[in-house]
Amino acid sequence: MAIQLRKSYKFALRSSFLITVFLATSIIVFLFLKDELDWLFVVLFAFISFIISFTILQIRVERFIYRRVKKIYDDVSLLESSSFSSKPVTTDMKTLTQEIEKFAEDKKIEIDTLKIREEYRKDFLGNVSHELKTPLFTVQGYILTLLDGAMNDKKIREKYLERANKGVERLIYIVKDLDLITKLEVGGLKLEEENFDIVELIQSVFDLLEMKASQKNITLTFDMDYPEPIYVNADREKIQQVITNLLVNSIKYGHPKGTTEVSVENLIKNKVIVRVTDNGEGIPKQHIPRLFERFYRVDQSGSRTEGGSGLGLSIVKHIIEAHDEKIYVESEEDVGSEFSFTLEKTENNSE
Repeated sequence: MAIQLRKSYKFALRSSFLITVFLATSIIVFLFLKDELDWLFVVLFAFISFIISFTILQIRVERFIYRRVKKIYDDVSLLESSSFSSKPVTTDMKTLTQEIEKFAEDKKIEIDTLKIREEYRKDFLGNVSHELKTPLFTVQGYILTLLDGAMNDKKIREKYLERANKGVERLIYIVKDLDLITKLEVGGLKLEEENFDIVELIQSVFDLLEMKASQKNITLTFDMDYPEPIYVNADREKIQQVITNLLVNSIKYGHPKGTTEVSVENLIKNKVIVRVTDNGEGIPKQHIPRLFERFYRVDQSGSRTEGGSGLGLSIVKHIIEAHDEKIYVESEEDVGSEFSFTLEKTENNSE
């Protein structure tokens, strides 16, 4: 990046003025003491002193300071991506100092951001390793047992192959979820938007999860009767996945004999907000900012009572953002949680 310096003469002018005043005062005193004071000579002397001082100072400053400043600008590769303006850089020290301070501040922010990302990267890699190694080691264990001779027993062979298959299915499940998130992040997944009744969709998810909820005696319900359909424009399949993931989480972490309630409310003229509220165990405040990270779990212990890929909420967030909508979470420990997201509302079900 070629740096164009815009010269500044402030330093040389001010310094020359001070030198001229000093020399002129000295010569006035000298001539006055000798009783030979000649004001024309003093003015001419002051003028010549100013010109000579200014010329020498400006040349010296340019060679000693400005060229070195330009070299700093040209040589430091970090400046290629810095926030320094592309306009000519002044060699005035005050302006230069401001530029350097701003550069240093911006770089500090960048470094802090990189440190945060590095911590997230470490957590992500650790979580990926944990999620993948469990089914991998499980499958490996069953296969090694079979190779060691257990395959000769038909019952053991079938049982171990079924368990190994479940481990493989879990790996496929995790890889598919990761692939979906990647496509959503890079915009490679095309949404097939259509108009549909969100109330009907929620009810269909209730029906699909009815047995899972009944195992913990959790009730899935609407906050009220919805006699009229509420049409939204979105990718039906993806929104069904969002609602399913949120309801599955509420069942996993809900208290037995608890309730998960879903409401659909008008937000503004062309928006609705879908709320999924439960009275489960809730989420500690320190975990809420990171809930939607891939593989992030509130339960950080090695032994987890609930399964899943750890990607559900991350998928939910990316699907909603792919629709250019927002998702929110509110939670209080031992009280419950509420996840909500917005959708575009339409008047009817016509395409």
